[in-house]
Amino acid sequence: MSDTQTTPEVTWAQRSSSSDPEKNFIYLTIAAPDIPKDKIKLDIKPTGLTFSGTSETKKTTYHLELEFYAEIDVENSKTHHTSRDVLLVLRKKELKEEYWPRLLKESKKVHFLKTDFDKWVDEDEQEDAPVDDMMGGMGGMGGMPGMEGLGGMGGMGGDGGFGGIDFSKLGGGAGGMGDEGADDDDDDDEMPALEDDDEADKTGDSKGKGTEKLSDTPAAADSKIQEVA
Repeated sequence: MSDTQTTPEVTWAQRSSSSDPEKNFIYLTIAAPDIPKDKIKLDIKPTGLTFSGTSETKKTTYHLELEFYAEIDVENSKTHHTSRDVLLVLRKKELKEEYWPRLLKESKKVHFLKTDFDKWVDEDEQEDAPVDDMMGGMGGMGGMPGMEGLGGMGGMGGDGGFGGIDFSKLGGGAGGMGDEGADDDDDDDEMPALEDDDEADKTGDSKGKGTEKLSDTPAAADSKIQEVA
């Protein structure tokens, strides 16, 4: 039985700058899980890209062709392969303060393309987005099949050329509320107990406070008294 061919889901976000090339890029994620690096072919050109890869576990061949809204700088673009997807940072060729109005040349909507809200930052909020460290330590695109023709680009190394970059920082001050929102909720839940303990220490009556708060559960009260003692 032959493998089925699937168009992978693609998510994207962007930054723009009229003066700094490293702040002028497209962030692209191709969701193609369980594809070994030697089964991937990625051809990136100034005007677009072609991607294909076969997952033996899923019995699926992923295939994607994109034609960009404007040209990119191939030599200064970056890529990284994981077990779940292929991550790309594509530097825009033209330095311009305004965002691209869309990723693709044609304005028609395609079902597989979505905005990456975890990475997206509104155009007028870019100054608060930590992008300098993201571009600074990244290596080149070498080492991935289909990328051999990209002259002047070093190998990706053990970490794929991303230099230990924490991609969660890309969320900046916009979108990306998933993990941060969960952490904030946990902190809010714990804060009242911390405030009570601090106040108890200030009054010098922490034993009494702890016992009163846990009086409904004698075992817990004894445990609290022992901890304070």
